Amino acid sequence: AESHGVPAVPGFRPDSDAVDAATFAAAADRLGYPVLVKAAAGGGGRGMRIVPRAEDLRAALGAAEREARAAFGDGRLFLERRLADVRHVEVQILADAHGHTAALGERECSVQRRHQKLIEESPSPGADPATRVKLAAAAVAVARAAGYVNAGTVEFLLAPGGRFYFLEVNTRLQVEHPVTELVTGVDLVKAQLRIAAGETLARAGISDDGAAPRGHALECRVCAEDPAEGFRPSPGPILVLDEPAGPGIRVDSGIREGWEVPAAYDSLLAKVIVWERTREAAVARMEQALRGYVILGCGTNLNFLQDVLRHAAFRRGETPTDFLERHFTGWRPAPSELALGLAAAFAEAETPGRRGGENGGRTRDWDPWNVGSGWRLGGGRD
Repeated sequence: AESHGVPAVPGFRPDSDAVDAATFAAAADRLGYPVLVKAAAGGGGRGMRIVPRAEDLRAALGAAEREARAAFGDGRLFLERRLADVRHVEVQILADAHGHTAALGERECSVQRRHQKLIEESPSPGADPATRVKLAAAAVAVARAAGYVNAGTVEFLLAPGGRFYFLEVNTRLQVEHPVTELVTGVDLVKAQLRIAAGETLARAGISDDGAAPRGHALECRVCAEDPAEGFRPSPGPILVLDEPAGPGIRVDSGIREGWEVPAAYDSLLAKVIVWERTREAAVARMEQALRGYVILGCGTNLNFLQDVLRHAAFRRGETPTDFLERHFTGWRPAPSELALGLAAAFAEAETPGRRGGENGGRTRDWDPWNVGSGWRLGGGRD
């Protein structure tokens, strides 16, 4: 990237595998703290550690190396300066084996938790038209320099004022590829297969100029986790499943009613993707879709996603990569009216003296819905 005029994040990339902690420490001092320790073979935030101070570096190197070896079978590491107030923006590319490379617009993926993306959108609210053109040109330059052939994603950090820095190339389709499909009308899976079959981009209906975005698309990742408990994994059965549907709403799902969500795999259950003419309208449509999404059994992050969408900073498009750290540290869900009603029903039914049994406690066949107390869900007491 650097040799072809594409700026990269300042960092230290060792020339050999055998680099000791002292060498990393000297490089980090030159870069200036905070720094990021990253796995050379990594992705998805694995093998990555934020190091705010010099005294934290050695422990971070050890932890990142162990995680990288376990995840990728490769413990090599490098350093990057951690930039402030930046967005994570990536450009979708398609490149055939005949020398044609096209950029299909950018996606913003800055709403992240522990370097894992939660919400993606296209186009980026932080890129003006001039920056958008420069990002696309840089992505195409990197792909052509590498002789790249396939669908892929060139990732950047976008700083205030339109400055951007190359991060990496993901040599595959990514989880968030549907937002590009909705704003460009290009089926990326089909295009990738046609490239693999030796066809040109033109044969696949794609020009070298790429595709200008139409409207705005958002994607939310629905995961089996409990945001109120530190996003702890929340496996369990899918007892009831009702997925949202309607104009401009798409759900890519890997679950079904009656299925058991296991604890041993990634927590992603489904992706909800929406399209509308404007960003404001797309956010409203996503809120509508998430409100209508019913998953009972395992815990999910549906309430958390809705609170993020409602936040004033998100609505203004002010979403740097530390957005969740700034606004959602210590987040707790608002009490559910249904949950409060059920709790009240149980409390009413279990009050001593309300029901027979020893010492006024509940009997073996106790049922909260058969208690003649006059309490009604949503209706108070008679």
